[in-house]
Order: sequence, then structure tokens, then C-alpha cells
Amino acid sequence: MEFLFEYGLFFAKIATVVIAIVGILVLAKALNGRHGSQKGELEVIDLTEQYKETVEQLELHLFDKALLKARDKADKKSDKEQDKARQNEIKQAVKNGNLTTTRDPRLFVIDFHGSIDAREVSSLRQEISAILAIAIEGDEVLLRLETGGGMVHAYGLASSQLDRLKAAGITLTIAVDKVAASGGYMMACVADKIVSAPFAIVGSIGVIAQLPNFSKVLKKNDIEFEQITAGEFKRTLTMFGENSDKAREKFKEEIEETHGLFKQFIAVHRPELDLNKVATGEHWFGQQALELGLVDQISTSDDLITEACKAREVLQVKYVRRKKLIEKLSGASSEAADTLLMKWVARGQRPFM
Repeated sequence: MEFLFEYGLFFAKIATVVIAIVGILVLAKALNGRHGSQKGELEVIDLTEQYKETVEQLELHLFDKALLKARDKADKKSDKEQDKARQNEIKQAVKNGNLTTTRDPRLFVIDFHGSIDAREVSSLRQEISAILAIAIEGDEVLLRLETGGGMVHAYGLASSQLDRLKAAGITLTIAVDKVAASGGYMMACVADKIVSAPFAIVGSIGVIAQLPNFSKVLKKNDIEFEQITAGEFKRTLTMFGENSDKAREKFKEEIEETHGLFKQFIAVHRPELDLNKVATGEHWFGQQALELGLVDQISTSDDLITEACKAREVLQVKYVRRKKLIEKLSGASSEAADTLLMKWVARGQRPFM
């Protein structure tokens, strides 16, 4: 009886939290419906300009002012000549109806810091669509990737978004400063080049699904659990009922099939990899990953951007949705609910990579 009392108290607390979350979400939805949803907007940050400003600030403290003044004068004269030539080029391009020749190729920088369900893909698709809309020959994209992976279908969609850049002939470089594991590496392998920091975590080419089972606890306390399904394998493993060997075998089969698809995907994009050696679910640090062929270069995204700023214009593209206070509250509640459900339900029903 003491166990049942504690069990009931526990569920009462959970129910209170769930009711509170639902109340906040309902209120948020009502207010959003009244005021209308707020669309996101694209932010473009000139990283080359930021780099130049940083260099200029340091030069003011390091070099003679007269020398800097003379150099600035020479630069202005050179810029004036370049502007004149550029104006003539633009006039000719307008006359010919070919406006794409009026700008030089750019490097576009985007970020992806992925969660378990890869919800960030909604912003990624907007950023990629924007770049594709104005891309010209010679444009490149640098993706700063940071994620330990998550749901298979979610990271499959994220990888497909990156494939859109490749299909358009845009060179894609992915920089891993901290971690690109499992589903994160699935995204990374789409790139023309993968660059990793020396101690970044890379790999983890495997699939996992796990869940607890409370059937013995329920039996011990004379609690019955019923589950009705249509279709032999509508549900394989369950948290509260008894799991059969046949159900376990089927679930294991599904995991192996998912792992096979994962390996096939990597084989297409990085055919030189020895999958028998790297597709074991293990992860490696950047230097080890380079030796195994999982990455192509050891460096950081900062080094890549700094070097690019010396030669061309580098623009960071970010899709941002401005949130009102009520949306932030509802978002936090939704995230908390998602986390709870992920731990207790999703891991048992969907494989993770």
C-alpha cells in the first residue's frame, strides 16, 4: 500500500506539471491567434567588414599614424580606380541583361547547432533557400556544425537540405569545432570537405534505441496493463507489458536495417571510407578522424573564415524568428515537455543516430 501511495503521489505531481504546461500552451496559442503569428526574417552579417575593423583597431596601436595615413591615402586612390572600372562593368552587365556579373563570388556562413529532434532544420532550410535564390558560379558555403545527433528521420531531412547545395553545384565545407557525431556526421559527410578541430568529436556511425520496462513492478503490485494493436508489429517493445523474444528480434532487425541505410548513405558521399572499420558506433577525436579518413583537414572555423576574409567578402546568413514574451514562455514549456517525452517514450519507439 505504501508503494501505491507513493506511486499515486508521483503521478499527481506529474499531472500537475502537465496541466500547467498545457495551460500555458493554450494561452499562448490563443494570444498568438489574436495577434497573428510573427514571421521570421533573414539576418546578413558582413564578417569581412568585422575582420577589417578588428585589424584596423589593432593597427592604430601598433603602427605609426603617419604611415597609416599615407597607406589610407593610397588605398583610397586605388579604390577610386576600382570603383570606376566597376561602374563600367555594371553598365555593360545591365546593357547585356546579365546582372550576375555585377558581383564577385561570396562565401556564405551558416550555423547548425542541432538538438535531438533537429528542430533547427526549419531555419536551415530558410537559409539554404535564400542562398540558392541568389547564388552565382563560384559562391561557396561554410557550415559550422555542432550536434551529437538524434532522431533518424530528422537528421535525414537536415542532410537532404545540405544536398540541395550540392545539387546546385555550390561547394560546401563543413567545420566541426566541437562535435559532429552520429546524425551530425551524417550531415557532415554530404560536404565537399570536412574540417575538424584537433579535439572535436567525430564519427559514432551507429544507431541506438532503449527504454525501461516496468512489467515486473506492475505485476508485483497487482496492476494490469492492456495494449491493443492492429498489425503484428504495430508495436514491438513496450514499457509496461511483457516483451516477447519475437518482438525483440523484430526491433533488433529494424535497428540493423537503419544502421545499414546509414552506412549506405555515407558510402555514397565518402566512398573511400573503410566502413567495416569506422561504422562500429565508436567516435574519434579530430586528429584520429583525419587518419581514418572521416575528415579532410585539421583546423577551426575561425581559421577558415579569417583566411577567406583576406580574399573575398564573407557573409553570415541567419534566419531568425522574433519571439514575444508569451512565445518564449510557451517555447520553454514545450521544450521541457519534449525532453520528458523524449526520455520516456521516443527512445523506445524510434531509433536514434
